[in-house]
Amino acid sequence: MTTRYECAVDVTTIDALDTHVHLECDSHGHLAMPDHFFEASAKYFKSEERTPTLDRIAEIYRERNMAAVVFTVDARTALKHEPNSVDDLVADAQRNNDVIIPFGTVDPLMGPAAIAEARRQYEDLGVRGFKFHASLQAFDPSAAERYPLWEALQEIGLPCVFHTGQNGMGAGLPGGGGVKLRYSNPLLLDDVAADFPNLPIIMAHPSVPWQEEANSIATHKANVFIDLSGWSPKYFPESLVKLASNVLSSKLLFGTDFPLITPDKWLAAFAELPIKDEARPKILKDNAVRLLGLG
Repeated sequence: MTTRYECAVDVTTIDALDTHVHLECDSHGHLAMPDHFFEASAKYFKSEERTPTLDRIAEIYRERNMAAVVFTVDARTALKHEPNSVDDLVADAQRNNDVIIPFGTVDPLMGPAAIAEARRQYEDLGVRGFKFHASLQAFDPSAAERYPLWEALQEIGLPCVFHTGQNGMGAGLPGGGGVKLRYSNPLLLDDVAADFPNLPIIMAHPSVPWQEEANSIATHKANVFIDLSGWSPKYFPESLVKLASNVLSSKLLFGTDFPLITPDKWLAAFAELPIKDEARPKILKDNAVRLLGLG
């Protein structure tokens, strides 16, 4: 039986909304990526609890009075590895719908089948957004053959998260495990944002080494946002920190990349940044509440 998600997050009572959390192991013990990618990323991030269940993730965020957007990545074509089940993710999210918001994912290399699957996840499962990782999934977001998918997602109208910048996936492996960094250049998303102005786009992570490009795109395009996951705030590029208090104060989203970075460590480092006090609640909750339509 298909479970449909219904959000029960009370945004008036939570302190923060983490917009970038990975479910790396599904309820059947299946890993989202091949073993060598897990081993490399664990070493790169020095993560402590690498594969918590969704119930465990919910417990962690509930204890901290936070909500979290949770997703996996469907890279079956590029990795030759079956992805985690979005159906199972949604079922587990519904059981924890006071703190968990599920996003879907499809493999863009599957063409029309990806479009059909995205519509199914939206209509039947009630996902609240979609996650893409162009380097891991091995596609160019600006390529014409991907435009039918973006057109369909624009019609659906939900936010789409795209990995940008440096990759922890494949880091340290020969050839980076075949992962190509150029697919994560945010300039490729500028084309998508311009051609699909009603598609909400979240550029995931500080986009090192392309932070200036990301700042410019988020400033220029009303439909583009930046989540701050994947890096401890103490390592954020200076240009991003400076703009966080003004030009980008309504465009930045709290995100950790949990389980790779814990909310406790991220928030402790964020508290030390020279950012205006009035910008902090926007970044930690208000911007995400508005973008996700939870107000």
